[in-house]
Amino acid sequence: MPGQRVCHFLLPGDWHIPTGGYTYDRRLSLALREQGWTVLPEVLEGAWPWPDDSDLSAALARIAALPDGALVIADGLAFGTLARVVRPHAQRLRWVAHVHHPLHLETGLSAADSAHLRTAEAQALQLVRQVVVPSRRTLDDVAALGVPPERIAVVEPGTDPSLPPQPTPRCDGPVQLLCVATLTPRKGHALLLQALASLTQLPWVLHLVGSAERDPGTAARLQALAAPLGERVVWHGELPGAALHAHYLAADVFVLPSLYEGYGMVIAEAVAHGLPVVTTDGGALAHTLPPGAGLQVPAGDGPALKAALERLLADVGLRERLRAGAREAAAALPTWPQQAARYAAVLEAMA
Repeated sequence: MPGQRVCHFLLPGDWHIPTGGYTYDRRLSLALREQGWTVLPEVLEGAWPWPDDSDLSAALARIAALPDGALVIADGLAFGTLARVVRPHAQRLRWVAHVHHPLHLETGLSAADSAHLRTAEAQALQLVRQVVVPSRRTLDDVAALGVPPERIAVVEPGTDPSLPPQPTPRCDGPVQLLCVATLTPRKGHALLLQALASLTQLPWVLHLVGSAERDPGTAARLQALAAPLGERVVWHGELPGAALHAHYLAADVFVLPSLYEGYGMVIAEAVAHGLPVVTTDGGALAHTLPPGAGLQVPAGDGPALKAALERLLADVGLRERLRAGAREAAAALPTWPQQAARYAAVLEAMA
């Protein structure tokens, strides 16, 4: 009912899947609960954002069962294709779209698919009272879909406030590089592997953490590209929190060569672990990496990525300066309780 601290969270599948978007959804909901909110997950099964008729019918039934006046947060991965389903309930329910990044900006889409998703999401977003995004860049991207900026709130993801200090770095042996990203075209793994293939004279090992199941074709192409590098590339697959945390602690440098990000939570996590970072300026990444915590190159620029990696691999002093910068920046990162309070203020304003 309006006025109560209760919300329904529409989720496109299992929010325990360890991606940035699902982690944001899950950690935000847990922090809201700690602040006295009742958060009710409503799982929408389906192949989002490409639902079939049965997926849409199931979503319609789930939405129709929500009580009048309910506050509904909808993850954008599903919501962007739900205009037809939501429209009959646009006034009956209080809708908040939780947009990680606009769907049509995913790398690898055909022109027709990109246009379809852009139109569908623009239609869906006209039905909400509020949009929440993780960055100023995503605010601009959502505004470009026709949403008035005053209806868009920025709430960045949080971090854990008391991560253990990074162990003393190794002075010998290969530099341990870590990349945490699902194996999809947008994450830029091909550029990273091509850059490292030309740096085999330097000592390094690349650890890749991320699902190969979301896009098997891309995963197969990346594994073929990495084959000549042999044991210098280690595939770990998708990992839960504790195992992923261990990889952050074991790494010397974090790398994310994404072509576009709506925020880039793994960058904040790497900084929180005191790791020097190499990343791009793709989307919100231009602002996610704190100054002095890493090196940034233009998105999609393979030679620039190679040059940045070469600098860090060859210069232990540079790695240490950036490590110190990351540790300093970590103290200023927002925590999940802080961000949940900001999110709650947005929700309470709708009451």
